[in-house]
Amino acid sequence: MEKKFDPKHAEKLKNPARLKHENPDFIWEKLGLDRPTCVVDAGCGLGFSAIPFAKKMPDGVVYACDISREMLDALSEEIKSMGINNVRPLLMGEVKIPLNDGCADALIMQNLHHELDAAVENLKECARVLRNGGRISIIDWKKKPSEFGPPLELRVSEKKIGSDLREAGFTQIVSLGGLPHHSFLTACKP
Repeated sequence: MEKKFDPKHAEKLKNPARLKHENPDFIWEKLGLDRPTCVVDAGCGLGFSAIPFAKKMPDGVVYACDISREMLDALSEEIKSMGINNVRPLLMGEVKIPLNDGCADALIMQNLHHELDAAVENLKECARVLRNGGRISIIDWKKKPSEFGPPLELRVSEKKIGSDLREAGFTQIVSLGGLPHHSFLTACKP
């Protein structure tokens, strides 16, 4: 079974119903970021969170990273049409984010963890781009049946996500909750 999101289904990412169960404003509020200057959205898709986050940080930048050139091209058109200048679409590799060490205050991975073939290696790469004390947030489908989202067998438990974070060297791992269909964990780079 294919784990990667097929860009042919990109319209699902624009479904307004997503706001009911994974609202970027709620996520931003729960993260409690104090005037970040650099946020990375790994696996950004069409910018569901990258765009609203960028609007909250007019003096900062959001690096919207994805492995799909098709998604990034669509995102580029969207931000251009909206006049948003602080989102930087960036093609990333499976376990490579082309940014400098320690450049980011925060990194978000939304609906991506279940697609990773090398989760711990990917999280170590995320740690590399975070500054010391920077925070990672992982929001992914709960390992329970729901009417939408990936098949249950592809989903990753919150316990496993926490274990992957620990193995990658993150500390202060916290489950924030508040999302009906998603696990919501944060952790710090020491």
